[in-house]
Amino acid sequence: MLAIERKNEILEILQKEQRVLVSELAKRYDVTEETIRRDLEKLERDGFVKKTYGGAVLNKNTSVDLPLRIREKTNRQEKQKVAELAASLIEEGDSIMLDASSTSLMIAQQIKNMKKLTVITTSVEVLIELAQSEGIKVISTGGDLKASSLSLVGRKTEECLGNFNVDMALVSCKGIDMERGIMESNELEAGVKLMMKKSAKQTVLVIDSSKFDKISFVKVMDFQKGDIVISDCVPNKKWMTFFEKRGIRVITEKQTRDF
Repeated sequence: MLAIERKNEILEILQKEQRVLVSELAKRYDVTEETIRRDLEKLERDGFVKKTYGGAVLNKNTSVDLPLRIREKTNRQEKQKVAELAASLIEEGDSIMLDASSTSLMIAQQIKNMKKLTVITTSVEVLIELAQSEGIKVISTGGDLKASSLSLVGRKTEECLGNFNVDMALVSCKGIDMERGIMESNELEAGVKLMMKKSAKQTVLVIDSSKFDKISFVKVMDFQKGDIVISDCVPNKKWMTFFEKRGIRVITEKQTRDF
């Protein structure tokens, strides 16, 4: 196994278990404890982990953005449910925007056989996924490539998005809070998602349930009347009351409810 593959697997373990031990990882990968310590030191320098005595814990700093390859494997079943529900809202002839989240890639996989659709995206992976879809016109925004997320960001990206008027923007986020609104881990991604909202008739927030009551680094936008929130399970009563008062539609696998 290559060192990069081992480090990615360690990050996957940390996502699930929140902490790891050097001795256990050394046995798991049949390498020396010193090799594992070097792996953890590299992950710490990259900002993903914090070393502890005998191991490491996941860095929960609000500005840390895990690599896309890791996020794609996190809460995968929940995200798949969200993607299926989101895809059911998209109709032939629509024009939509998709961000560079792992959920957007799953949505692209759900809609790639549609016969008439326009998709504008900041995701390199979505571009590749839809490249062979004859019925879908795919537009890349251009911009600066953010390698960790395979996303296009920056001023040129936002300018491109601002030139379009689409039916629907489907965006994810790193966390939502009743007071702080919808949040992201970095300003570049936040700027892209805000511009998507401004360019769309309808904003659809696609989030798995782990994003509720989670604080991240920068505010993207507030919830607005008419927004749609799609999640894998019904939010608690406090959140449902919050959405109801603001005229926000909530769609889940078990419940579809209009306010």
